[in-house]
This record gives sequence, structure tokens and C-alpha cells, in this order.
Amino acid sequence: MTIDAHHHVWDLSVRDQDWITGPELKSLRRNFTVADLEPEARAAGVDRTVLVQTITVAAETPEFLALAAESELIGGVVGWTDLTAPEVADELARLRELPGGRYLKGIRHQVQGEPDPEWLLRPDVRRGLAAVAEAGLVYDLIVQPHQLPSSAEAAASLPELTFVLDHLGKPPIVAGDLEPWASGVRALAALPNTVCKLSGMVTEADLGKWTVDDLRPYADTVLEAFGPSRLMFGSDWPVCTLAATYEQVAESAQELTAGLGDDERDQVFEDTATRVYRL
Repeated sequence: MTIDAHHHVWDLSVRDQDWITGPELKSLRRNFTVADLEPEARAAGVDRTVLVQTITVAAETPEFLALAAESELIGGVVGWTDLTAPEVADELARLRELPGGRYLKGIRHQVQGEPDPEWLLRPDVRRGLAAVAEAGLVYDLIVQPHQLPSSAEAAASLPELTFVLDHLGKPPIVAGDLEPWASGVRALAALPNTVCKLSGMVTEADLGKWTVDDLRPYADTVLEAFGPSRLMFGSDWPVCTLAATYEQVAESAQELTAGLGDDERDQVFEDTATRVYRL
């Protein structure tokens, strides 16, 4: 069994995805549905997926939960809610009571777009993160490399909450630089309540010319830092289609983990996601 621990869907007739701007993202300005994903995922041997939020709109999460309830493919949802709201605990409880509410496994906020590099350390945000932990959910980190230090500080201050680093913390693959990204990743990985997704690399690389060798130093860094038991595969479909097909992303992940033993590969492609997201 293989689990894709990170993908998205959207319907532009329901609401705009205001982050899809500029000619380089033009191919994403259309609807991407579970029906579009399913044949590609099945062809790559994927049995279950985790559907992840895309925008900071409260209505998206109930829609995703309803989708999960209707889908044999989606095993869990990482949604969005306002972590800074005083009533965040009540809102998480309300989401759990909605149709498909049992599929809510985690929360994510677009921290990468926050101008404050220490946004995660704000008292109101920390209170919200504590509510996420109290609800038995995990927290997905979507951050830039310069935000890794505050991510580690937040994770250290909330040992009861599992933090899942999306897309390796968006390393500068095009530039070919490892530092200071690698040091930030290792500091985060030193905390036992952190996990990382082997995802999002192809769109941080040279979109038209990347090779698996371009990705390898970054994959090797997180493999060494987190280990297979705290690493999970994610496609980042359909964003990945800017640089690669679903099949190519899956094949590159297999190639990057080819040196692992069978049990270790099972952890990356199934066991870690099953455990962390309680699938």
C-alpha cells in the first residue's frame, strides 16, 4: 500500500484561488478534482491520500470533509481554521461534528506568506496551536527556510503537538544551496514531535530541466535528519504538474529512497502517514 500524504483539489467555480497568478502558474488556473486525481494516483499504486488546504477560507474545510466522506481515495483532511481566534477550540469541535468530520486529521496555515518570521511564536497563535493539540490533531508547517528557526522554537514549546514539515521547508534547489536551510531542518528534526513530507521538491527545482540528482542532496538531508520513521511521501498534486506528472513525482520519490531497506521504504510510503494522521 502507498499513501500520498499531500495533495490538493479546487473548483474555481466555487471560489477563486487567488494565489494562482502570473503566466508561470497559468496551467493551474482550471479545476482539479478528485475524479482527475484518482486514475493518476491509482496508476502510481496509491491507495489513500491526505487532502490539504489551499487557502485561508473557513468554508473550504467543511467542503473537503464532505469530499472525503464521499471518496474511497481520501483518507484524511488537513484543513484551515483561524488559529488566532479566541474560539478556535470550539471551531475545531464543530468541524469534527460536520459530515465527514472524522476525516479531519490536521490544521495548516499559510505561514510562508506571513511577513512576521516569528508568526508561529505569537501568543495568540501558540494558544491556537495548543487547541489543535488538545483536539488530537496535527499541525502542518508550510514555511520558508528563514522561518525554520521559529518553527523549531514553536515545536519545542508544544511537545504535545506533532508538527509536520511540508515540502522539506522549501529548500533553494534551483540555487543549489544547502545552507542555512539544512541547519534549520536539522534543528527542527532534533525534536521528537516533528515529521517531514518528502514532497514539493520538483517545483522548487528548475521547472523544465530538473533531474533526480538535483533533488538528491535535499532528500538525503531530510532522510538523515528525520529518518524513515518520520518521513512520508507526498505528491503535491496538482501543483507538481508545473514541473512533472504525478507518475514522475512518484517515480522520483522511489528513486530517492532506493537505498533504504524494504521496511524503511514502507515507513516512508505508508506507515509514517498512517501513524501521524491516524488514517
